[in-house]
Amino acid sequence: MSMPGQRPKRPKRATATSALLCAMVLSACGGDHDSDTAAAPVGSAPAPAPAPAPAQATTWKSVKFGGGGYVSGLVFHPATANLLYARTDVGGAYRWNQGTSSWTPITDGPGFGGGEERFHGIESIAVDPNNDQLAYLAAGMYTSGGNGRLYISSDRGDHWTHVALPFPLGGNNPGRAIGERLMVDPNKPSTLFYGSRTAGLWKSADSGLTWAQVTSLSSATLTQDQVNALGMNSAMGVETVVYDTGTKGSGSATQTIYAPIAPDYVQTAGLASNLYKSGNGGASWTPVPVPISGYHIPHMVRAADGMFYVAFTKETGPGAGGPARLYKFDGSNWTLLDSNDSAGYGGVSVSGTGSTTRIALGVTNTWGSFSGQQIIRLSDDAGRTWREIAATMPHTPADAAFWGWPDDIEIDPANRDHILYGHGGGVWETRNASSATPSWNELNDGIEETAVLGLATPPAGATYNVINSTGDIGTWVHTDLATKPTLTPATSWSNGFAADMAWSDPQYMATIGVVLGNSTSYGAWSGDGGKTWAKFATYPPGVADNKGGEASIAVTARNRAVWAPGYSVPSYTTDNGATWVPTNLPAIDSIFPRAYHLVADRKNPNKVYAYDSGAHWWGTPGKVYVSTDGGHTFTLSQGSVAAGLAPGYFSNSSLAVNPNAEGDLWLADGNAVYRSVDSGATWTKLSQFASIPGSNPWPDVQGATLVALGKAKPGAAYSAAVYVVGVVKGVWGVYRSDDAGVTWTRFNDDAHLFGGMGVMAADQNAYGRIYVSGTGRGLLYSN
Repeated sequence: MSMPGQRPKRPKRATATSALLCAMVLSACGGDHDSDTAAAPVGSAPAPAPAPAPAQATTWKSVKFGGGGYVSGLVFHPATANLLYARTDVGGAYRWNQGTSSWTPITDGPGFGGGEERFHGIESIAVDPNNDQLAYLAAGMYTSGGNGRLYISSDRGDHWTHVALPFPLGGNNPGRAIGERLMVDPNKPSTLFYGSRTAGLWKSADSGLTWAQVTSLSSATLTQDQVNALGMNSAMGVETVVYDTGTKGSGSATQTIYAPIAPDYVQTAGLASNLYKSGNGGASWTPVPVPISGYHIPHMVRAADGMFYVAFTKETGPGAGGPARLYKFDGSNWTLLDSNDSAGYGGVSVSGTGSTTRIALGVTNTWGSFSGQQIIRLSDDAGRTWREIAATMPHTPADAAFWGWPDDIEIDPANRDHILYGHGGGVWETRNASSATPSWNELNDGIEETAVLGLATPPAGATYNVINSTGDIGTWVHTDLATKPTLTPATSWSNGFAADMAWSDPQYMATIGVVLGNSTSYGAWSGDGGKTWAKFATYPPGVADNKGGEASIAVTARNRAVWAPGYSVPSYTTDNGATWVPTNLPAIDSIFPRAYHLVADRKNPNKVYAYDSGAHWWGTPGKVYVSTDGGHTFTLSQGSVAAGLAPGYFSNSSLAVNPNAEGDLWLADGNAVYRSVDSGATWTKLSQFASIPGSNPWPDVQGATLVALGKAKPGAAYSAAVYVVGVVKGVWGVYRSDDAGVTWTRFNDDAHLFGGMGVMAADQNAYGRIYVSGTGRGLLYSN
């Protein structure tokens, strides 16, 4: 996934005792700190999970899409069959469930909730070869977003606790498939090493509780200016750690260790090679001459006979371009096994020993499946000869993309014919790799890594459930929540921003977005419930120049809509987009993305409401404008000015209407919830929601960011159920009210946090059903 779809919010802070985590990881605390490390280890105590509140939603499920995003790493447990983890760039991590042949999300719970969205970018996963219950996740979406976290589980990811890491991570930065950066010493598993992007190599001697920089390699740390100079926060640093051992559980730390170093850190730290070796457990390091310098080493793997197989690639990835080389290394000598000047090498995995070593090699930045194409290369003679095992081979589904960033590949340690690779759309696997024509299957059931940017639900009885506007894959109309959708405007690689439908005629719908391949904005409409689509003949002013996701559209009737592009005055059409006329709303501008939130009154479509959130926390106060002529002209609601709406980001605020009552409006301004019962003339602030403050002028966790109204509880006096994502009494979650906001109960629980929630809509057919986006977790719904 190229982008997470939501602006990361600042995380909550928490503390606890290290004794809790010490017992959890089943290893002794206070282990040895070798002389090569800095004198004072850096870290913080783990945070205990809060007691879960009663769950109001009986179950939560994923709306079916399948894959949808970049699986940047796959990690098998080396000794336990079928124990496999997958990490994603923005959607958290998953564990394979052999019994159901599906993936189980393992980062939906505590530590991944409101204010913690950036920890859904997983940079590395590690397992303990001696204990198949123990798992580690290194999480942090961008190096510019602050330091990362190490999550630790003693039950294969069912529960987590975490400690703060003293360096930033980049789970969604370039080069995010490089690694694994986090490695457990198989002989002394309380010892962990981490290859950081900006601060060199780090070591923990107490199972990850505390960390110290391995200054014997280098004490250099890239400044933010140096990182910025690299472009796109693309510092690569120390790319992985490889233990040279064939044993485990000996109790003595592995002495021979290799650390591949990226060109940026070689230059910054003044190092002599892209590869360093320690013969004394990391106390000292010496450069290893490499056959090709200035390249990245995305993966370096050790065969059981002690031979290393090392991929060299010029670029960082995802989809690194060439040239690329694959070498065999015996500790002293390098042997070239394969080369490619027009494509990169991503993943490499090995099985077996000696002359019959099997090597699987991912060739990346190649597009298309045709004769002569290279996607996955296989050698069964230690690299002397090669054959292609993916391009042109049978695969299910047949219309799915077979290529796209195969930057990590793994041979199942329990079955050498079982090979998997992660790519930009999930996971592919073959179970008959030795066949002359291996067959491949998408292994995506349970992985939902789309980044949902907008949701719209129709009135009760419509032919569809929800319209889903999503990053990278565009807009889709869901008619069956358990089946992959087929109804779409087919905008290919695109971001869908928002959609809406005519309430009196829900077969008419419209969506807006941008085609990413050529950076061209679009608007499209369907008159038959999403079966067929056409682009609007013309677009409003501002659409061509403002292509960000901060935009909205409101449909008032068939062929009639109001469109608010980013940074722009909204425009309306009465002729299905043949012409657009600017409204009289004030022009807006900002250094941060900004647009009007538009909603149409469902009982009286002549009324359209426009909400300007003010762009950022220090911006102008929020304001609401009201139209009574179908969105042609608007008048400022002086009541919204008097209410003192907080300024805030577009993505931290929302406006919704009660579809069952004219002029009944609900607004979340980022900090609090407001209601108007007179079409926006006056506003009342609800007292229950409040942000969690921090040491900065902005909140640590926003008090109220999303509001949606759905089918009312049977027998309730109020005509709609109201749902708010926010904070009540210091606890972030989804809250529901059945009495127009007089009382609220928490609707989700701590096991269903989904890395935060960026957009929400409520169903008009089923009481208790809402649709929410998790951070990179696709579209989820409640029952």
